[in-house]
Amino acid sequence: MSMFVYSPYGHRTRRLVRQMLENSASEAEPLVNFPIDVRADGDAYQISAVIPGVKAEDLSIQMVGDTITLEGEFKHDRDENTRYLKMERPSGKFHRTITLPDALDASKAEANLEDGILSLRVPMSEQALPKAIKVKSK
Repeated sequence: MSMFVYSPYGHRTRRLVRQMLENSASEAEPLVNFPIDVRADGDAYQISAVIPGVKAEDLSIQMVGDTITLEGEFKHDRDENTRYLKMERPSGKFHRTITLPDALDASKAEANLEDGILSLRVPMSEQALPKAIKVKSK
């Protein structure tokens, strides 16, 4: 099924609609969303993600071309017999795909998880970096 959604708010609305459709079609339980920051840093991209309570072994990072996929699960031991007054901590699987403007070099990527913050540094591939061309004169 294909759908086109026009919105004056641009890609954010399309991404939200796509995520809602994917969640409703593929899983009974919706995916958990988490905030990220992406910044260009010279010849690399720095990505920071807030994923509190997730252990490094429960996190999967995959890179293909210019796309990074973060997957994992927020796990909490919640007692079914307990009456909760509030349940605001995220619980469940998460999946986030980030498409960057340049191809990436996954072999030189570095990831660190500390205090619930994932820091990921991914260099651009050699083909994506600007190259100087020497001009010869006759």
